[in-house]
Formats: sequence, C-alpha cells, structure tokens
Amino acid sequence: MLPAATALQASQQIETIIASVSQIILGKENVVRLAVTCLLARGHLLFEDQPGVGKTMLSQALAQALGLGFRRVQFTSDLLPADILGASVYDRDTAAFHFHRGPVFTQVLLADEINRATPKTQSALLEAMEEGKITADGSTHPLPEPFFVIATQNPSSQIGTFMLPESQMDRFLMRLALGVPDRTAERALLEGQERREMLRAMQPAMTFLELQQLQTWTRAVYASPALLDYLQDLLAASRVQGHGLSPRAGLSVLASARAWALLSGRAMVLPEDIQAVAVVVMGHRLEHAADGMTGVELARQLIAETPVP
Repeated sequence: MLPAATALQASQQIETIIASVSQIILGKENVVRLAVTCLLARGHLLFEDQPGVGKTMLSQALAQALGLGFRRVQFTSDLLPADILGASVYDRDTAAFHFHRGPVFTQVLLADEINRATPKTQSALLEAMEEGKITADGSTHPLPEPFFVIATQNPSSQIGTFMLPESQMDRFLMRLALGVPDRTAERALLEGQERREMLRAMQPAMTFLELQQLQTWTRAVYASPALLDYLQDLLAASRVQGHGLSPRAGLSVLASARAWALLSGRAMVLPEDIQAVAVVVMGHRLEHAADGMTGVELARQLIAETPVP
C-alpha cells in the first residue's frame, strides 16, 4: 500500500501540471483533471466535440507540460495505415528494404478528427494502443514509453465521418467533451495573450522520470474488498439487460479511480472516486447497451441506482 505522505507528495506534483495546462485552457479545470487522470492510469483519451473549442490545444499543452514528444496526424478519408505506422522503403545502395518510422513513434500522438478516416485506417492504431508496439512487414517495432494517444472526433451527425468500431472505442480509457467556455473564461480568452504564443513559451512542469514514478504510485493505491464489491455491483447492473460492461471496462474504471484518488492526495480508493470517473469511462462503452438512452445517461443511472457499501 502507498504511504499517505507519498500520496500527498504525488498530489502536489500533479497539481503543478493541472495549473500549468489550465493557464492555456481557460475555464475547463475539471476536464484537464480528467485528462491528467487518464494519463496517470496509462490510458488513451478520446475527445468528442465540435471544432474550435480547444481539443488540439489541450493535447499540445499536456504534452508540453509533461516534457513529452508530440506528433499530430490529421485524419482524412484518403489516409492509409502506412501513413501512420510507417513503411519499408527499398534502398538501392544496400539492396535491402529499410523501415521508415511513421508519426506513431512518439510519446503523445494526437489523432485529429479520427472519425474522418476509413475504418481500416482507424484500426491501424489498435495494436499500438493496446500493446505499445506495431507490426509492419512481419517485424515488430516497440513504441516509445510512455505512449499516449489523444484522439479527437467530430459529432457523427457531421458529413464525412465514419463511426469508430466498438473494438476501437473500448481501447480509449475515457471520452471527454470540452464544450464552449463560460462567459468569464471566454472574455479572458478574448482579452488575453494569444494561446499559441503562450504554448511556445510553456516550460515542462515535470520530467519523464517523475511521470513514470507517478504512474507507478497510481498502481499502488489501495482498493479495499468492499470497494471492489461496489465496482462489481456496477458492472453486474450494466449487464442485466444483456450487452453491458466488459471486464476490461471494470479494470479501466478501477485504474481511473486509483489515479483520481492519488490526484486527491489519498492512498486509498473511495466510492466517490469511482463515481467521479465512472461516467467518462463507462459512457462510450454503453452506447450500444442503452435502450432509448445515451451511454452517458445510462452510466449516470447505474451510479444513481447502485447502493454504496
């Protein structure tokens, strides 16, 4: 079990990241907290929102605050898997094929407007997101550590979008929406310094080794048998009408709750931690299970109706 003093130290370190990113993304501190929680839990993040609300800016700010390598891929209908993963190119001088790495070989990959690409290209990220490696031309290539995918997608009602398959959606730990800022934050944005200039001047708030240590501490946060009973009750309730949450979803909720507890300075997960992250972790996994409801609405209903031990 993680010592209480260590949990408090970790919380203070995490707060410096949140404060740094919140200077760029105004009025969205809770979304920033959830995004950092996702990274600590070693998950991948999906943003679904209208264009122009700051999804790309938040992704860049997170990478910069953590001092991580960052690459961006603009997904389009003609993008091929090799454009993301890389390809083998014949070298005349050596009379051999050499693998040229694609943009996926980075620490933070922004897959911008992922649902504008075809399902074949979308699925090219599957192995990378799950295994931390890719296979090309029969050879396996490990990806840098840590490897964190932040994907953005436009609402499926927009023209020229392809819905992400269930298997791809399940690889994302969380689905978040930024939304437009409130009036006060928007006014500060209009009157303040240009965000891209601030981003260029932004200094890392943490080293790579410190981030790895935080991720290790996150896994050491204690979850009691009573709390696991509560989580299992949530999972069972989602399956009453058939297709519900998978065991992987349960692991995702638990990992996120551990990270949220650490962010709050605690070495033990409480039911409130599960409730804080459950909607964004469960919502996109319940879209096909919700009868006449959205996945988010069903997740909220499950939380409201499941007794807390």
